[in-house]
Amino acid sequence: MSRVVLRGVAKSFGPVQAVKDVTLEIPDHAFVTLLGPSGCGKTTTLNMLAGLEKVTRGEIWIDDQNVTRWAPHERGMAMVFQNYALYPHMNVFGNISFALELAKVPKEQIRARVQQVAAALELEALLERRIAQLSGGQQQRVALARAMVKEPKVFLFDEPLSNLDAALRTRMRSEIKKLHQQLKTTSIFVTHDQEEAMILSDAIAVMRDGLVVQYGPAETVYRRPEDLYVATFIGKPRMSLLAGELRADGQRGELEFVNPDLRLRWPAGESGPLDTAVQLGIRAEDVQLVGLEPQPDVLDGEVTLVEPLGSDTFVEVSHGRSAITARVAPDLHPRPGDPLRLRLPRQKLHIFDAKTGKRLPL
Repeated sequence: MSRVVLRGVAKSFGPVQAVKDVTLEIPDHAFVTLLGPSGCGKTTTLNMLAGLEKVTRGEIWIDDQNVTRWAPHERGMAMVFQNYALYPHMNVFGNISFALELAKVPKEQIRARVQQVAAALELEALLERRIAQLSGGQQQRVALARAMVKEPKVFLFDEPLSNLDAALRTRMRSEIKKLHQQLKTTSIFVTHDQEEAMILSDAIAVMRDGLVVQYGPAETVYRRPEDLYVATFIGKPRMSLLAGELRADGQRGELEFVNPDLRLRWPAGESGPLDTAVQLGIRAEDVQLVGLEPQPDVLDGEVTLVEPLGSDTFVEVSHGRSAITARVAPDLHPRPGDPLRLRLPRQKLHIFDAKTGKRLPL
């Protein structure tokens, strides 16, 4: 068992509150990502978990043990750093085995464990090489091997892929996912890359200004963002937002979203505040292209930007003063100036209070 719990954890550096009040429960075997922009407190939170930073307030528990005041080496965690922190004067074998040698593990047991980990990460042929002779991807695998060999209760990853080029980052992301599926060790991963978080994680904790603003399964965080910040931070391209007003039509028993360019209706239900300023959001893959025949809730727009990405093409479509991004088939070959007709399906819409940014039930 390696369940990790943070209870009201906070960290101050003098007058600066880097982490304000983080409460999280990370289940045994889970892969959880702390996601957010630079300065949001995610790395400081990871450092407190590792014992590299003292907690100003709150508690950290592993299973049924309060480890808040424990030294790093007592917590049973292994950390993979952004810069790998490898020893250049040692070869690969020495880097992987170093922690075991410090722990006075018998030499034959050290060799067996290093060989086992090296085989899992395809490092057997590199064990005698110096660190300077390795590529970036090979160094990353050595850093992973050094963490694995300690057989920790918990893996901690501090943006370990941010220094790699795009192709290598994609490959190493796959390696980390396979590694977790194989070992099932509880893992906590820090990144500012939302695509990385979505691919790797069972659950995501989105952070902002030292707080966790949403925590839950990756699919839920993407599909039901709880506020505008999460909605626009998660997802590529960003969710399209249209400013308007949410009204009730009592005679029709409907709700109505209205702005100068658009009027959408749907059956009334639980809707939160009415006659209030809102932001209506929709993701690019949920926008539907429709033909020329008359249909309800259709927008006539003009293509203003085309972003071909190989397997997908994204187009920005202007409709009056509003702009909506839609995903289209690559073989459509849209060009700027082309007309497009769009539908925004009611079940795919997100509505947020314009003042508070909070999600409104639709």
